[in-house]
Amino acid sequence: MKITGVETFRVGLPVRRHHTWTGNYTPVGRDYVVVKLHVEGGVYGVGEAQVLKDWGGECGTHYGEAPQTTVVVINELLAPLLVGDDVRRIEQLHVKMDKFVKGYPYAKAALDVAMHDVVGKIYNVPVYQLLGGLVRREIPIAHSIGLMDTEDALKEAQQVVDEGITTLKIKVGIDPERDVDIVKRMRKTLGPQVKLRVDANQGYRSWKEALRVIRRMEEYDIWYMEQPVEGLENMARVAQATDVPIMADESAWTARDVLRLAEWKAAEMISCYYTKPGGLMKAKKLLAVAETVGMRSDINGSGEMGVGNAANLHLAASTWIIDLPGTIPVTSTAEVVRTQIAGHSYLDDIIKEPFAYKDGRLAVPDGPGLGIELDEAKIAKYRVG
Repeated sequence: MKITGVETFRVGLPVRRHHTWTGNYTPVGRDYVVVKLHVEGGVYGVGEAQVLKDWGGECGTHYGEAPQTTVVVINELLAPLLVGDDVRRIEQLHVKMDKFVKGYPYAKAALDVAMHDVVGKIYNVPVYQLLGGLVRREIPIAHSIGLMDTEDALKEAQQVVDEGITTLKIKVGIDPERDVDIVKRMRKTLGPQVKLRVDANQGYRSWKEALRVIRRMEEYDIWYMEQPVEGLENMARVAQATDVPIMADESAWTARDVLRLAEWKAAEMISCYYTKPGGLMKAKKLLAVAETVGMRSDINGSGEMGVGNAANLHLAASTWIIDLPGTIPVTSTAEVVRTQIAGHSYLDDIIKEPFAYKDGRLAVPDGPGLGIELDEAKIAKYRVG
């Protein structure tokens, strides 16, 4: 089953509301990359890269990707390496890509997902079967409250709880007083049953500032703090000085990163993306290391469209340690709206049938490959660049 060609599309969807976090300067969802990977016999697989130029790892260890760059890397550097090879040799294709093109994990992740999609179609099995089989059929999700006006945030939080969400992620890291106040008011508004996780996106200026904020937030029963500071050493100082669990995100891109987090005792949890390590195959390797060192994980991302969200669901469905509610979108289309507010990032999508949602959980698709069908008219409608 030889690869015969690769197509790329830049797509931007209409958003329900602006969503941002500390260090984010790129509009989310306005210019992402979709890939079609064609093989012999007319079959193709699809993948997606949520590239943001200002999203990377700690201390310059991993770099942001822009959609223009990703398209060039795929079309001019990676596609020529893949065409003519057997699409079923996914690991060998990764070795080849990494040998001749260093870095660019998001570009490679989009191709990896397309490979898994087309192999699943060839053998008539869901992608989760290629990743080890089904662990869970429904994936619990959290709703992300971005950096926004506190009154608007409280109103949105109550609305999403009313729609079945039981875990909220609150973006913080701009101002300690504001951060403590919004957590306090969230707890008062929502009561003791809703779980609150906070995410600073490396925003605090020092590990001591982060520690002071966490200690003040403890009074309001936060579940855990995600990436309070930049730098492995600073993360370790925070993690070892508080009983509140610490999750690593910007510090956890590769399997090696996870091993170093464990060695430094810098986090008890990780936030896993299929994109950060460079695809589903590498994400499974990263998660195997996390499981070995006793870490739990969620599934996370940067506001995936339907293709990327399908990849999220298959990865979470096939991995035991992904048991924390992750902030992935509840995909809706203009014709089929699953939720009004909860997880509702976009007003439309490029897949025809959004995933079923009930009581704070998304159902995993069972069809061959990713189990989705592209809406070609929507791709044409929302294509940019």
